[in-house]
Amino acid sequence: MDICIIGVGNILMQDEGIGPKIAEILRKNYTFEPNIEIIDGGTLGLDLLPYIEKYKKIIIIDVVDFGKEPGFIKILRGEEIPPYLKTKLSVHHVGVQDLLEVARLMGYMPEELVLAGIQPESIDLGLDLSPTMVGKLNELIEEILKILNNWGIKCVLQSLQK
Repeated sequence: MDICIIGVGNILMQDEGIGPKIAEILRKNYTFEPNIEIIDGGTLGLDLLPYIEKYKKIIIIDVVDFGKEPGFIKILRGEEIPPYLKTKLSVHHVGVQDLLEVARLMGYMPEELVLAGIQPESIDLGLDLSPTMVGKLNELIEEILKILNNWGIKCVLQSLQK
C-alpha cells in the first residue's frame, strides 16, 4: 500500500468531525483496488508522523477556515496547504500544521500530499454534523474519489459489487 487517507478532526465538535466521519464512510462503503489504508486520525497530530513517513501519497480530510461560506470545498495540494493551516480553527489544527512541518524537516513528506478541505458551519460541542455539512458529504466524497482515480485506484461502492 502506497496510498493513505487520513480523516482528522474532533467528532465531539460538530463539523470538526467531518474528517473521521468521511474516513468511516469510505471504509464501510467502498473497496479500493489496489488496497489503500484509511485512518481515523482524530486529534492525533504528531502521532500521525509514522503514517506521513510510510506512504507515498496521502489525502488529509479536514475542516479548513477558508473565509468562505459554510460547505465551501477546496482541494489543496503540496505547498498550498500550510498557509491555510496557520489560522487556528480548533485545537487539533496546531497538530496538523506541526505534523506537516516536522515531516518536512525530517524529509518524510510524501510524493503527493492533498488536503480535501471544507469550510465548517459550526464547531460547537455536539456529535452531529450541521445540515450544511450533511448536504455536502457526497460532494466531498466524490472529490476524494476523483483524486484516487487519478492516482490509478479503482473505487467501487460495495453495494454495486457482485
